[in-house]
Amino acid sequence: MVLVRLQQVELAFGDHVLLNKVDLDIQSNERVCVVGRNGEGKSTLLKILNREVTPDDGRVQYSDMLRVSALQQELPKSVDKKVYDVVAEGLGETGEVIAAYHAETAKGADADLNVMEKLQTRIEAADGWSWQQKVDAIIQRLNLPAESDFARLSGGWQRRVMLARALVSEPDLLILDEPTNHMDVETIEWLEEQLKQFNGSLVFISHDRAFVQALATRILDLDRGHIHEWRGDYHGFLEFREKRLEDEATQNALFDKRLAEEEKWIRQGIKARRTRNEGRVERLKEMRRDRKARRDTVGTANITMNAADSSGKQVFELDHVSYAWQNQPQVDDFSALVMRGDRIGLVGPNGVGKSTLLKILLGQLKPQSGTLRTGTKLEVAYFDQSRMVLNEDKSIADNVADGKDHVFVNGNSRHVIGYLGDFLFGPERARTPVKALSGGERNRVMLAKLFLKPCNLLVMDEPTNDLDIETLELLEERLMEFDGTLLLVSHDRAFIDNVVTQLWVFEGEGRINQQVGGYSDWLERKAQKPAPEQNSSAKKTADEKKPAAAEPQAPKKKLSYKLQRELDLLPEEMARAEAERDRLAAITSGSDFYSGDQDAVQKTLADLAAVEEQLETLEMRWLELEEMTEG
Repeated sequence: MVLVRLQQVELAFGDHVLLNKVDLDIQSNERVCVVGRNGEGKSTLLKILNREVTPDDGRVQYSDMLRVSALQQELPKSVDKKVYDVVAEGLGETGEVIAAYHAETAKGADADLNVMEKLQTRIEAADGWSWQQKVDAIIQRLNLPAESDFARLSGGWQRRVMLARALVSEPDLLILDEPTNHMDVETIEWLEEQLKQFNGSLVFISHDRAFVQALATRILDLDRGHIHEWRGDYHGFLEFREKRLEDEATQNALFDKRLAEEEKWIRQGIKARRTRNEGRVERLKEMRRDRKARRDTVGTANITMNAADSSGKQVFELDHVSYAWQNQPQVDDFSALVMRGDRIGLVGPNGVGKSTLLKILLGQLKPQSGTLRTGTKLEVAYFDQSRMVLNEDKSIADNVADGKDHVFVNGNSRHVIGYLGDFLFGPERARTPVKALSGGERNRVMLAKLFLKPCNLLVMDEPTNDLDIETLELLEERLMEFDGTLLLVSHDRAFIDNVVTQLWVFEGEGRINQQVGGYSDWLERKAQKPAPEQNSSAKKTADEKKPAAAEPQAPKKKLSYKLQRELDLLPEEMARAEAERDRLAAITSGSDFYSGDQDAVQKTLADLAAVEEQLETLEMRWLELEEMTEG
């Protein structure tokens, strides 16, 4: 069944065409994702589906009695209401009456009986009791704090409430614009499960590739006013898009070749003063019109990072660091060693302590206990979306270059307009005030400004919000090429997988679990973890039920006296080797180490290499002897 049908729909803002004679059907029981570059008109398309925008031309048909609900990209501001009231508002006027009745009953003995009677009458007239049950059911299903003030909730919880508001009317069509923005990974995974259980049709915009892969059954690529449709998952869509763009490039090249030949013919005809073929002239005019009307693909961003000299080998050493806020542990007894070139992802729920730890590392907060040692020659660039301030009234160019005409990129002077072209801002767009930009464009401006700062330590807090997928993928490539140290806070699972080599997983109450690999690696290890031990009484009961003839475990093999003595002494030897390695590493990390006597420098480096090799040999021998004891 077709819920919404677009036929030859056109829409433009000034000279910028968003929809060019678009045909589209939204069917029942499908999950459709709309993708495309920032500014292509994705949100506008969703507003047409939601009857918020009327196209310039064409026809839009909606099925009879169609119920549509939408979750907007931006959260509402200054909402002074209880969670229950916000959810009930999703039912329109009936919801407002239900919310008023709920508020009155909450007063208990102080409730105004006359008011309650009037509200009851209105609810009964609108058959509202069944809808009240639906409000209660959705609040319970999404585990929402009904009596809490909406304004006091975190951004993630506010999005949960707004989702409940959109779902309570049981819409036939649910529209979501960037629903995962500012959500932590746990909440994103929860949202995926909720949407998989939704019985209606879903149309959504998202740049979260893992989210799209998990949900979408059809993908619409909005590109230069046209919609290109792919029925299948995101991975299949990527192959489809690549082939489409290759075919387009081939066709355009052939057209341009034919046009060049016709241009050459007409010029030669003019020079020779020959009689021209009027039919051929008209064909040339038509080709020129087609070429002028053609919208070529938008180029790819060319992100360049300003490199600084290498930092010392050891970047941070945290030794039993703790920090609490209002008696709530944010970091508890955390020890870690960050070496040059490490790429570490910080993951965990919102408000659990990730930003606190970053501030400790950057010297903005002091540990309440424990010690932090910072390495030498650190040049820090810090991307914090919530705190990086752009002057709304100034142009993009003035924001990035601080009013200057030129910027320095890896020691070379470049005109700021040319530099901004690498970030997909043409000359005219580069002179546009920041207040006129979309969210994705603002993020590109902040990246352009950030990457002018030479750095060997890059700290990024949620850099991917609102970025289109092409720019996001390029940012991934640049971060993987970056030979400095990276600390990354992100809730984009695919981005984390592609960029980091280890994780600091924030588990609450200040606990931080260090893991090797990306997010998928961590999930896989979690899934393989054995179930927790049963309590002693349950374990005893289970043991009693076991057959008496159960095969006993083989005892550990006993080593000879000599080998056992070697095994006992190995930990002490390894400790001495570790201490010597750390001593030599500290010397080599000194700011003036390489400027000293070169013979001494080479000897110290050779000693360090030897002790590292010795330590590795001792560790392997310890493992070998331990395995021998296992039989």
